[in-house]
Amino acid sequence: MERKGEPTFRESVDLMFNRAVKLMDLSPGLEQKIRVCNSTYTVRFGVRLRGKIETFTGYRSVHSEHMEPVKGGIRYALSVNQDEVEALAALMTYKCALVETPFGGSKGGLCIDPRAWEEDELEQITRRFAYELIKRDLIHPAQNVPAPDMGTGEREMAWIADQYMRMNTTDINGRACVTGKPPHAGGIQGRVEATGRGVQYALREFFRQSEDKAKAGLSGGLDGKRIVVQGLGNVGYHAAKFLSEEDGCKITAVIERDGALVDDKGLNIEDIRQWMVKHGGSIKGYPQATLVEDGASLLEAECDILIPAAMEGVIHRENAPRIKAPLIIEAANGPITFGGDEILRQKGCVIIPDMYANAGGVTVSYFEWVKNLSHIRFGRMQRRAEESRHQMLVDELERLSADKGLGWTLSPGFKDKYLRGAGELELVRSGLDDTMRTAYQAMREVWHSRGDVDDLRTAAYIVSIGRVSLAYQSKGL
Repeated sequence: MERKGEPTFRESVDLMFNRAVKLMDLSPGLEQKIRVCNSTYTVRFGVRLRGKIETFTGYRSVHSEHMEPVKGGIRYALSVNQDEVEALAALMTYKCALVETPFGGSKGGLCIDPRAWEEDELEQITRRFAYELIKRDLIHPAQNVPAPDMGTGEREMAWIADQYMRMNTTDINGRACVTGKPPHAGGIQGRVEATGRGVQYALREFFRQSEDKAKAGLSGGLDGKRIVVQGLGNVGYHAAKFLSEEDGCKITAVIERDGALVDDKGLNIEDIRQWMVKHGGSIKGYPQATLVEDGASLLEAECDILIPAAMEGVIHRENAPRIKAPLIIEAANGPITFGGDEILRQKGCVIIPDMYANAGGVTVSYFEWVKNLSHIRFGRMQRRAEESRHQMLVDELERLSADKGLGWTLSPGFKDKYLRGAGELELVRSGLDDTMRTAYQAMREVWHSRGDVDDLRTAAYIVSIGRVSLAYQSKGL
């Protein structure tokens, strides 16, 4: 979304990159190599639909191949263009480096309104787009691995994986050509919720740090914190659901395309989601909350935490001065423009940046890719052995209690939890939690140890650019 007098999304990413690089000791040549997008492939293909040929335009951009395969989602939206795809590919490079997933950055997009087509038509379009990318190795388990993004999901990833395997019948690792597949088609449990779950883990880690909370003027834990969520798509829905149901947060407003729902006592996210499913994605008519027609105005509402989880550029120079949230976590990619970011930082607002906050998706995609390459689900080998060892310990404790007449009893709740070995979902969540904690500590270290870094975004760029530069230097650049 371009605004007069403001840089474009791509220019914003470059400006934020420049702000960090000024504080680093990189040679100009290496700095330029990291900044530029390596390549962008534009494809225009025809599909016969409804008795005529429709032509579609798609992109696959590779920003950095310091590690391969490169990784990044494919989005379906009418707003898709080359600049946006290249900016998102750059963000993927920095995001993967920050959370230490061994990928370079890539991104894809198809200029299409997915709601304008029937399912069988979308399948034809997706398979043809995939065919154009696969035959150029722009979808490949060892070179370029897409994932879902805005407008795509498990269904589209399953079509792409099947198309790859039809064209590469002898590739034993074919399922690893794309992540975000349904679990029954080579996917992994916990992938759909991953980005929203990552937002939850990021906030939990932030709230463990007294010094960081103080910078945002907040205290205590997440319990009771008032949150405004913009966008109830996959990411916003899961983040809001987990934070309200598991951490005691109050979601006081949900902003959608057709307005906003408000309730100071806290909204029931699952209830709203079910309403939207039944009413074609609309929140209008929802009976349990007040509807505000001008949804965007709620970005400026009083709250403790603001979660923009929809499009880029929704917080900008015009509305940033009126934003009241002391803490913003960017669940979407690029929701704050460069100009908006400067205003908010001057106001003392703490921003948990997109390249960290929404990295849960690529982290669990990494786990799925590893699962596909190892051809075995996580937990299959060790789960029952773990349960047997735990059972031995419980049996021994109970035997000692009986022999010595101590009268100990283990509470049934403890016993049930302790004796259950970790399955795939538990292991995925554990790995994601560890990743989000470790990445936050890396950012925080730079934020607190350097006098010339006053925000988490610059700290995140410094960490990720530093890691990318080391990878290039080890290649001899």
